[in-house]
Amino acid sequence: MVFKSAREQAKLIADGEILSEELVNAHLDQIERVNPAVNAMVTMGAESALKQACEADMARMAGEEMGPLYGLPIAVKDLQNTKGILTTHGSPIYAENIPTSDALIVERVKKAGAIVIGKSNTPEFGAGSQTFNAVFGSTKNPYDVSKTCGGSSGGAGVALATGMTTIATGSDLGGSLRNPAAWSNVVGIRPSPGRVPAVGSDLGWSTLSTDGPMGRTVDDVALQLSVMAGDDPRSPLSLRESATGYAGSLERDFKGVRIAWSKDLGGRPIDAENSRVTEAQKHVFEDLGLIVEDDEPDLSSTDEIFQVLRAYSFAIKHEGHLRDHPELLKETVRWNAEQGLKQSAIDVAHAEELRTRLWEQLLLFFDKYEFLALPVTSVPPFSIDLEYPTDINGVEPETYLDWMWPCYTISVTGLPAMSVPAGFTKDGLPVGLQLVGRPRDEMGLLQLASAFEGETNFYKQRPGVVG
Repeated sequence: MVFKSAREQAKLIADGEILSEELVNAHLDQIERVNPAVNAMVTMGAESALKQACEADMARMAGEEMGPLYGLPIAVKDLQNTKGILTTHGSPIYAENIPTSDALIVERVKKAGAIVIGKSNTPEFGAGSQTFNAVFGSTKNPYDVSKTCGGSSGGAGVALATGMTTIATGSDLGGSLRNPAAWSNVVGIRPSPGRVPAVGSDLGWSTLSTDGPMGRTVDDVALQLSVMAGDDPRSPLSLRESATGYAGSLERDFKGVRIAWSKDLGGRPIDAENSRVTEAQKHVFEDLGLIVEDDEPDLSSTDEIFQVLRAYSFAIKHEGHLRDHPELLKETVRWNAEQGLKQSAIDVAHAEELRTRLWEQLLLFFDKYEFLALPVTSVPPFSIDLEYPTDINGVEPETYLDWMWPCYTISVTGLPAMSVPAGFTKDGLPVGLQLVGRPRDEMGLLQLASAFEGETNFYKQRPGVVG
Protein backbone atom coordinates (compact mmCIF):
# COMPACT_ATOMS: atom_id res chain seq x y z
CA MET A 1 0.00 0.00 0.00
CA VAL A 2 2.76 2.50 0.96
CA PHE A 3 4.31 2.44 -2.53
CA LYS A 4 1.12 3.23 -4.40
CA SER A 5 1.07 6.69 -6.02
CA ALA A 6 -0.50 9.64 -4.26
CA ARG A 7 -3.40 9.65 -6.68
CA GLU A 8 -3.99 5.92 -6.18
CA GLN A 9 -3.97 6.28 -2.40
CA ALA A 10 -6.28 9.31 -2.55
CA LYS A 11 -8.74 7.35 -4.72
CA LEU A 12 -8.76 4.42 -2.31
CA ILE A 13 -9.69 6.80 0.50
CA ALA A 14 -12.29 8.65 -1.56
CA ASP A 15 -13.91 5.37 -2.61
CA GLY A 16 -14.01 4.16 0.98
CA GLU A 17 -11.78 1.16 0.22
CA ILE A 18 -9.35 2.16 2.96
CA LEU A 19 -9.46 4.59 5.86
CA SER A 20 -7.00 7.43 6.17
CA GLU A 21 -6.25 6.03 9.63
CA GLU A 22 -5.22 2.73 8.03
CA LEU A 23 -3.00 4.54 5.53
CA VAL A 24 -1.29 6.63 8.19
CA ASN A 25 -0.76 3.54 10.37
CA ALA A 26 0.79 1.70 7.42
CA HIS A 27 3.28 4.50 6.95
CA LEU A 28 4.02 4.70 10.68
CA ASP A 29 4.77 0.97 10.61
CA GLN A 30 7.07 1.49 7.62
CA ILE A 31 8.88 4.28 9.45
CA GLU A 32 9.35 2.06 12.51
CA ARG A 33 10.72 -0.72 10.31
CA VAL A 34 12.96 1.20 7.89
CA ASN A 35 13.91 4.53 9.44
CA PRO A 36 16.53 3.14 11.87
CA ALA A 37 18.61 2.12 8.84
CA VAL A 38 18.48 5.51 7.07
CA ASN A 39 17.50 8.23 9.60
CA ALA A 40 15.28 10.18 7.20
CA MET A 41 12.40 11.05 9.56
CA VAL A 42 13.66 12.91 12.60
CA THR A 43 10.63 14.25 14.48
CA MET A 44 7.39 12.32 14.46
CA GLY A 45 3.85 13.61 14.87
CA ALA A 46 2.24 10.18 15.14
CA GLU A 47 -0.41 10.98 17.73
CA SER A 48 -1.46 14.17 15.95
CA ALA A 49 -1.40 12.45 12.55
CA LEU A 50 -3.66 9.61 13.71
CA LYS A 51 -6.06 12.08 15.28
CA GLN A 52 -6.23 14.06 12.04
CA ALA A 53 -6.70 10.83 10.06
CA CYS A 54 -9.66 9.80 12.23
CA GLU A 55 -11.20 13.25 11.81
CA ALA A 56 -10.66 13.01 8.04
CA ASP A 57 -12.40 9.63 7.95
CA MET A 58 -15.39 10.93 9.90
CA ALA A 59 -15.62 13.99 7.64
CA ARG A 60 -15.56 11.81 4.51
CA MET A 61 -18.31 9.57 5.86
CA ALA A 62 -20.34 12.68 6.69
CA GLY A 63 -20.11 13.72 3.04
CA GLU A 64 -17.82 16.71 3.49
CA GLU A 65 -15.82 18.00 0.51
CA MET A 66 -12.44 16.35 0.06
CA GLY A 67 -9.30 18.13 -1.13
CA PRO A 68 -6.91 16.53 -3.66
CA LEU A 69 -4.48 15.39 -0.93
CA TYR A 70 -7.22 14.22 1.42
CA GLY A 71 -5.96 11.76 4.04
CA LEU A 72 -2.45 11.41 2.56
CA PRO A 73 0.57 11.42 4.89
CA ILE A 74 3.15 14.10 4.09
CA ALA A 75 6.69 14.60 5.39
CA VAL A 76 7.62 18.24 5.96
CA LYS A 77 11.23 19.36 5.62
CA ASP A 78 12.71 20.44 8.95
CA LEU A 79 13.45 23.90 7.55
CA GLN A 80 9.71 24.61 7.22
CA ASN A 81 7.64 25.65 10.23
CA THR A 82 5.00 23.24 11.50
CA LYS A 83 2.60 24.45 14.17
CA GLY A 84 3.13 22.52 17.39
CA ILE A 85 5.81 20.23 15.89
CA LEU A 86 9.53 20.67 16.57
CA THR A 87 11.31 22.56 13.77
CA THR A 88 15.08 22.65 14.31
CA HIS A 89 16.47 23.81 10.94
CA GLY A 90 19.09 21.14 11.65
CA SER A 91 20.75 23.50 14.13
CA PRO A 92 21.48 23.19 17.87
CA ILE A 93 20.40 26.82 18.12
CA TYR A 94 16.82 25.74 17.37
CA ALA A 95 16.93 22.29 18.95
CA GLU A 96 13.86 23.08 21.07
CA ASN A 97 12.00 25.38 18.64
CA ILE A 98 8.27 24.64 18.37
CA PRO A 99 6.56 27.09 15.99
CA THR A 100 3.15 28.57 16.74
CA SER A 101 2.14 28.69 13.06
CA ASP A 102 2.65 26.75 9.83
CA ALA A 103 4.76 27.83 6.87
CA LEU A 104 2.58 28.77 3.88
CA ILE A 105 3.46 25.56 2.01
CA VAL A 106 2.41 23.49 5.05
CA GLU A 107 -0.75 25.51 5.50
CA ARG A 108 -1.72 24.85 1.87
CA VAL A 109 -1.10 21.10 1.83
CA LYS A 110 -3.01 20.71 5.10
CA LYS A 111 -5.91 22.70 3.65
CA ALA A 112 -5.90 20.25 0.72
CA GLY A 113 -6.29 17.39 3.19
CA ALA A 114 -2.72 16.17 3.71
CA ILE A 115 -1.72 14.93 7.15
CA VAL A 116 1.70 15.87 8.54
CA ILE A 117 3.24 12.57 9.64
CA GLY A 118 6.56 14.07 10.73
CA LYS A 119 9.63 16.12 9.84
CA SER A 120 12.33 15.03 7.39
CA ASN A 121 16.03 15.58 8.02
CA THR A 122 18.05 18.41 6.47
CA PRO A 123 21.59 19.80 6.70
CA GLU A 124 22.12 22.64 9.17
CA PHE A 125 20.11 25.58 7.78
CA GLY A 126 19.93 23.67 4.49
CA ALA A 127 23.58 24.43 3.74
CA GLY A 128 25.26 21.93 1.44
CA SER A 129 23.97 18.90 -0.42
CA GLN A 130 24.87 16.35 2.25
CA THR A 131 22.17 15.73 4.85
CA PHE A 132 23.77 15.68 8.29
CA ASN A 133 23.56 17.91 11.34
CA ALA A 134 24.55 18.04 15.01
CA VAL A 135 20.96 17.57 16.18
CA PHE A 136 19.92 14.38 14.39
CA GLY A 137 23.00 13.06 12.59
CA SER A 138 23.27 11.83 8.99
CA THR A 139 20.62 10.55 6.61
CA LYS A 140 21.87 7.60 4.57
CA ASN A 141 21.24 6.70 0.95
CA PRO A 142 18.66 3.89 0.80
CA TYR A 143 20.44 2.30 -2.19
CA ASP A 144 23.75 2.14 -0.27
CA VAL A 145 23.80 3.25 3.36
CA SER A 146 27.53 3.99 3.16
CA LYS A 147 26.69 6.85 0.75
CA THR A 148 25.00 10.22 1.18
CA CYS A 149 21.46 10.91 -0.03
CA GLY A 150 22.35 14.49 -1.00
CA GLY A 151 20.43 17.49 0.30
CA SER A 152 19.20 19.69 1.55
CA SER A 153 15.83 17.92 1.15
CA GLY A 154 17.67 14.66 1.76
CA GLY A 155 15.37 13.24 4.41
CA ALA A 156 12.38 13.92 2.15
CA GLY A 157 13.89 12.04 -0.78
CA VAL A 158 14.79 9.01 1.33
CA ALA A 159 11.41 8.95 3.09
CA LEU A 160 9.70 8.82 -0.33
CA ALA A 161 12.04 6.20 -1.75
CA THR A 162 11.47 3.89 1.21
CA GLY A 163 7.69 4.26 1.44
CA MET A 164 7.72 6.16 4.74
CA THR A 165 5.55 8.92 3.33
CA THR A 166 3.30 9.38 0.30
CA ILE A 167 4.39 12.92 -0.57
CA ALA A 168 6.89 15.45 0.79
CA THR A 169 7.73 19.13 0.91
CA GLY A 170 11.14 20.54 0.15
CA SER A 171 12.96 23.71 -0.78
CA ASP A 172 15.68 24.59 -3.27
CA LEU A 173 18.36 27.29 -3.36
CA GLY A 174 21.28 25.57 -5.08
CA GLY A 175 19.68 22.23 -5.93
CA SER A 176 17.99 21.03 -2.75
CA LEU A 177 14.86 19.71 -4.49
CA ARG A 178 16.85 18.17 -7.32
CA ASN A 179 20.11 16.70 -5.93
CA PRO A 180 18.41 14.49 -3.29
CA ALA A 181 15.67 13.49 -5.71
CA ALA A 182 18.34 12.25 -8.13
CA TRP A 183 20.12 10.23 -5.44
CA SER A 184 16.98 8.60 -4.01
CA ASN A 185 15.48 7.79 -7.43
CA VAL A 186 12.48 10.07 -6.92
CA VAL A 187 11.20 13.29 -8.49
CA GLY A 188 11.74 16.88 -7.36
CA ILE A 189 10.72 20.10 -9.09
CA ARG A 190 12.15 23.55 -8.49
CA PRO A 191 9.27 25.86 -9.50
CA SER A 192 9.68 29.32 -10.97
CA PRO A 193 10.27 32.04 -8.36
CA GLY A 194 6.88 33.12 -7.03
CA ARG A 195 5.04 30.00 -8.18
CA VAL A 196 5.03 28.83 -4.57
CA PRO A 197 5.01 32.21 -2.79
CA ALA A 198 7.66 33.00 -0.18
CA VAL A 199 5.82 34.40 2.83
CA GLY A 200 7.62 35.35 6.02
CA SER A 201 11.04 35.53 4.40
CA ASP A 202 13.48 38.36 5.16
CA LEU A 203 14.25 38.52 1.44
CA GLY A 204 10.83 38.66 -0.16
CA TRP A 205 12.23 39.97 -3.43
CA SER A 206 14.90 37.28 -3.75
CA THR A 207 14.45 34.71 -6.52
CA LEU A 208 17.26 32.35 -5.52
CA SER A 209 15.35 30.13 -3.09
CA THR A 210 11.92 28.54 -3.45
CA ASP A 211 9.77 25.90 -1.78
CA GLY A 212 8.36 23.00 -3.78
CA PRO A 213 7.25 19.36 -3.83
CA MET A 214 8.91 15.96 -4.07
CA GLY A 215 7.27 12.64 -4.96
CA ARG A 216 7.90 9.17 -6.33
CA THR A 217 6.35 10.05 -9.68
CA VAL A 218 5.94 13.14 -11.83
CA ASP A 219 2.18 13.00 -11.35
CA ASP A 220 2.60 12.97 -7.55
CA VAL A 221 4.70 16.13 -7.83
CA ALA A 222 2.21 17.81 -10.18
CA LEU A 223 -0.69 16.98 -7.85
CA GLN A 224 1.11 18.63 -4.94
CA LEU A 225 2.08 21.66 -6.99
CA SER A 226 -1.59 22.20 -7.83
CA VAL A 227 -2.24 23.07 -4.18
CA MET A 228 1.15 24.53 -3.18
CA ALA A 229 1.16 27.11 -5.98
CA GLY A 230 -1.06 30.16 -6.28
CA ASP A 231 -1.09 33.86 -5.53
CA ASP A 232 -0.51 35.32 -2.08
CA PRO A 233 -0.41 39.13 -1.85
CA ARG A 234 2.10 38.98 1.01
CA SER A 235 4.72 37.80 -1.46
CA PRO A 236 5.88 40.55 -3.87
CA LEU A 237 6.95 37.96 -6.46
CA SER A 238 3.83 35.81 -6.22
CA LEU A 239 2.53 34.57 -9.60
CA ARG A 240 -1.21 34.96 -10.11
CA GLU A 241 -1.89 32.17 -12.59
CA SER A 242 -4.19 29.39 -11.42
CA ALA A 243 -2.41 26.20 -10.38
CA THR A 244 -5.33 23.80 -10.73
CA GLY A 245 -4.24 22.68 -14.20
CA TYR A 246 -1.24 20.83 -12.76
CA ALA A 247 -3.63 18.24 -11.31
CA GLY A 248 -4.97 17.36 -14.77
CA SER A 249 -3.64 15.17 -17.55
CA LEU A 250 0.06 15.48 -18.40
CA GLU A 251 -0.25 13.77 -21.78
CA ARG A 252 1.19 15.63 -24.76
CA ASP A 253 2.49 15.00 -28.28
CA PHE A 254 6.15 16.10 -28.48
CA LYS A 255 6.70 15.50 -32.18
CA GLY A 256 8.88 18.27 -33.60
CA VAL A 257 9.57 19.96 -30.25
CA ARG A 258 13.19 21.10 -29.90
CA ILE A 259 15.31 20.24 -26.87
CA ALA A 260 18.93 21.19 -26.24
CA TRP A 261 21.10 18.43 -24.78
CA SER A 262 24.14 19.33 -22.70
CA LYS A 263 26.59 16.74 -21.40
CA ASP A 264 28.63 19.13 -19.23
CA LEU A 265 27.64 22.76 -19.96
CA GLY A 266 30.63 23.36 -22.16
CA GLY A 267 33.37 21.40 -20.40
CA ARG A 268 32.59 21.61 -16.70
CA PRO A 269 33.93 18.72 -14.58
CA ILE A 270 31.66 15.68 -14.39
CA ASP A 271 32.20 12.09 -13.29
CA ALA A 272 32.52 9.71 -16.22
CA GLU A 273 30.12 7.09 -14.81
CA ASN A 274 27.53 9.74 -13.99
CA SER A 275 27.83 11.04 -17.55
CA ARG A 276 27.56 7.53 -19.02
CA VAL A 277 24.19 6.99 -17.35
CA THR A 278 22.64 10.26 -18.46
CA GLU A 279 24.02 10.06 -22.00
CA ALA A 280 22.34 6.67 -22.38
CA GLN A 281 18.94 8.37 -22.08
CA LYS A 282 19.37 10.80 -24.94
CA HIS A 283 17.60 8.48 -27.36
CA VAL A 284 14.41 8.51 -25.24
CA PHE A 285 13.66 12.06 -26.33
CA GLU A 286 14.28 11.16 -29.95
CA ASP A 287 11.91 8.20 -29.52
CA LEU A 288 9.29 10.64 -28.18
CA GLY A 289 9.60 12.65 -31.40
CA LEU A 290 11.63 15.59 -30.09
CA ILE A 291 14.39 17.19 -32.14
CA VAL A 292 17.47 16.76 -29.94
CA GLU A 293 20.52 18.97 -30.52
CA ASP A 294 23.80 19.17 -28.61
CA ASP A 295 23.73 22.74 -27.37
CA GLU A 296 23.71 24.84 -24.21
CA PRO A 297 23.33 28.49 -23.25
CA ASP A 298 26.40 30.38 -22.05
CA LEU A 299 26.14 30.01 -18.26
CA SER A 300 29.76 30.93 -17.51
CA SER A 301 28.69 33.91 -15.38
CA THR A 302 26.53 31.81 -13.06
CA ASP A 303 29.38 30.84 -10.72
CA GLU A 304 30.04 34.44 -9.74
CA ILE A 305 26.35 35.31 -9.60
CA PHE A 306 25.51 32.33 -7.40
CA GLN A 307 28.40 32.71 -4.97
CA VAL A 308 27.69 36.42 -4.45
CA LEU A 309 23.91 36.16 -4.08
CA ARG A 310 24.09 33.07 -1.87
CA ALA A 311 26.63 34.77 0.41
CA TYR A 312 24.43 37.88 0.51
CA SER A 313 21.45 35.77 1.63
CA PHE A 314 23.53 33.90 4.22
CA ALA A 315 24.77 37.20 5.67
CA ILE A 316 21.26 38.44 6.46
CA LYS A 317 20.11 35.02 7.73
CA HIS A 318 23.09 34.37 9.97
CA GLU A 319 24.42 37.74 11.10
CA GLY A 320 22.74 37.26 14.48
CA HIS A 321 23.81 33.62 14.72
CA LEU A 322 27.43 34.61 14.04
CA ARG A 323 27.22 37.25 16.76
CA ASP A 324 25.39 35.24 19.41
CA HIS A 325 26.17 31.56 18.72
CA PRO A 326 29.26 31.25 16.49
CA GLU A 327 30.34 28.05 18.25
CA LEU A 328 27.05 26.38 17.28
CA LEU A 329 27.40 27.01 13.53
CA LYS A 330 29.11 24.46 11.27
CA GLU A 331 32.18 25.72 9.47
CA THR A 332 30.63 26.00 6.01
CA VAL A 333 27.70 28.08 7.30
CA ARG A 334 30.09 30.42 9.12
CA TRP A 335 32.27 30.72 6.01
CA ASN A 336 29.34 31.44 3.70
CA ALA A 337 27.87 34.08 6.04
CA GLU A 338 31.26 35.72 6.55
CA GLN A 339 31.76 35.87 2.79
CA GLY A 340 28.49 37.77 2.56
CA LEU A 341 29.45 40.22 5.29
CA LYS A 342 32.71 40.99 3.47
CA GLN A 343 31.00 41.86 0.19
CA SER A 344 30.49 45.42 -0.94
CA ALA A 345 27.39 46.93 -2.48
CA ILE A 346 29.10 47.00 -5.87
CA ASP A 347 29.80 43.23 -5.62
CA VAL A 348 26.09 42.54 -5.27
CA ALA A 349 25.15 45.10 -7.91
CA HIS A 350 27.61 43.59 -10.38
CA ALA A 351 26.15 40.12 -9.78
CA GLU A 352 22.66 41.47 -10.46
CA GLU A 353 23.94 43.15 -13.63
CA LEU A 354 25.44 39.87 -14.83
CA ARG A 355 22.19 38.12 -14.04
CA THR A 356 20.22 40.64 -16.09
CA ARG A 357 22.47 40.09 -19.12
CA LEU A 358 22.13 36.34 -18.59
CA TRP A 359 18.32 36.56 -18.68
CA GLU A 360 18.46 38.42 -21.98
CA GLN A 361 20.62 35.64 -23.47
CA LEU A 362 18.34 32.94 -22.09
CA LEU A 363 15.29 34.44 -23.76
CA LEU A 364 17.03 34.06 -27.13
CA PHE A 365 18.13 30.50 -26.33
CA PHE A 366 14.66 29.41 -25.25
CA ASP A 367 13.12 31.00 -28.28
CA LYS A 368 14.98 28.33 -30.27
CA TYR A 369 14.50 25.46 -27.82
CA GLU A 370 11.55 24.63 -25.58
CA PHE A 371 13.66 22.57 -23.16
CA LEU A 372 17.19 21.99 -21.94
CA ALA A 373 18.41 18.63 -20.59
CA LEU A 374 21.56 18.22 -18.51
CA PRO A 375 22.81 16.22 -15.50
CA VAL A 376 21.46 16.89 -12.01
CA THR A 377 24.77 16.20 -10.26
CA SER A 378 28.43 16.19 -11.26
CA VAL A 379 29.15 12.99 -9.30
CA PRO A 380 27.25 9.91 -8.11
CA PRO A 381 26.45 9.67 -4.37
CA PHE A 382 29.67 9.97 -2.37
CA SER A 383 30.75 8.67 1.04
CA ILE A 384 28.54 9.53 4.01
CA ASP A 385 31.79 10.44 5.82
CA LEU A 386 32.56 13.33 3.44
CA GLU A 387 30.87 16.73 3.76
CA TYR A 388 31.36 17.28 0.03
CA PRO A 389 33.35 15.56 -2.74
CA THR A 390 37.02 16.50 -2.97
CA ASP A 391 37.49 15.36 -6.56
CA ILE A 392 35.33 15.66 -9.67
CA ASN A 393 36.94 13.72 -12.51
CA GLY A 394 40.38 14.98 -11.46
CA VAL A 395 39.29 18.53 -10.59
CA GLU A 396 39.44 19.64 -6.93
CA PRO A 397 36.56 21.97 -5.96
CA GLU A 398 37.57 25.28 -4.39
CA THR A 399 34.50 25.56 -2.13
CA TYR A 400 31.89 23.22 -0.66
CA LEU A 401 29.46 24.43 -3.34
CA ASP A 402 31.44 23.96 -6.55
CA TRP A 403 30.46 20.35 -7.21
CA MET A 404 26.78 21.39 -7.25
CA TRP A 405 27.24 23.34 -10.51
CA PRO A 406 24.62 21.45 -12.59
CA CYS A 407 21.88 22.66 -10.25
CA TYR A 408 23.03 26.07 -9.02
CA THR A 409 23.69 27.29 -12.56
CA ILE A 410 20.00 26.70 -13.25
CA SER A 411 18.88 28.24 -9.92
CA VAL A 412 20.50 31.48 -11.04
CA THR A 413 18.46 31.55 -14.25
CA GLY A 414 15.09 31.56 -12.48
CA LEU A 415 13.81 28.89 -14.89
CA PRO A 416 11.68 25.97 -13.69
CA ALA A 417 13.68 22.75 -13.44
CA MET A 418 13.25 19.23 -12.19
CA SER A 419 15.06 15.99 -11.56
CA VAL A 420 13.67 12.71 -12.91
CA PRO A 421 15.09 9.20 -12.37
CA ALA A 422 17.44 8.37 -15.25
CA GLY A 423 19.11 5.09 -14.38
CA PHE A 424 21.79 3.61 -12.16
CA THR A 425 25.57 3.42 -12.01
CA LYS A 426 27.39 0.10 -12.27
CA ASP A 427 27.33 0.08 -8.46
CA GLY A 428 23.54 0.41 -8.41
CA LEU A 429 23.41 4.06 -7.32
CA PRO A 430 20.64 6.28 -8.73
CA VAL A 431 21.34 9.04 -11.24
CA GLY A 432 18.96 11.86 -12.16
CA LEU A 433 18.42 13.81 -15.37
CA GLN A 434 17.66 17.52 -15.04
CA LEU A 435 15.04 19.03 -17.33
CA VAL A 436 14.71 22.79 -17.64
CA GLY A 437 11.72 24.60 -19.10
CA ARG A 438 10.95 27.99 -20.56
CA PRO A 439 10.20 30.88 -18.18
CA ARG A 440 7.24 30.03 -15.91
CA ASP A 441 6.33 26.96 -17.99
CA GLU A 442 5.95 24.35 -15.25
CA MET A 443 3.19 22.64 -17.23
CA GLY A 444 5.40 21.95 -20.25
CA LEU A 445 8.16 20.74 -17.96
CA LEU A 446 5.85 18.35 -16.11
CA GLN A 447 4.50 17.03 -19.41
CA LEU A 448 7.98 16.28 -20.74
CA ALA A 449 9.08 14.68 -17.48
CA SER A 450 5.96 12.54 -17.45
CA ALA A 451 6.59 11.36 -21.00
CA PHE A 452 10.21 10.49 -20.15
CA GLU A 453 9.10 8.66 -17.02
CA GLY A 454 6.54 6.66 -18.99
CA GLU A 455 9.21 5.49 -21.43
CA THR A 456 11.85 4.56 -18.84
CA ASN A 457 10.07 3.51 -15.60
CA PHE A 458 13.23 3.80 -13.51
CA TYR A 459 11.12 5.03 -10.58
CA LYS A 460 9.75 1.50 -10.12
CA GLN A 461 13.08 0.15 -8.83
CA ARG A 462 12.98 0.06 -5.03
CA PRO A 463 16.05 0.44 -2.78
CA GLY A 464 17.46 -2.63 -1.10
CA VAL A 465 16.97 -1.20 2.37
CA VAL A 466 13.19 -1.76 2.15
CA GLY A 467 13.74 -5.51 1.64
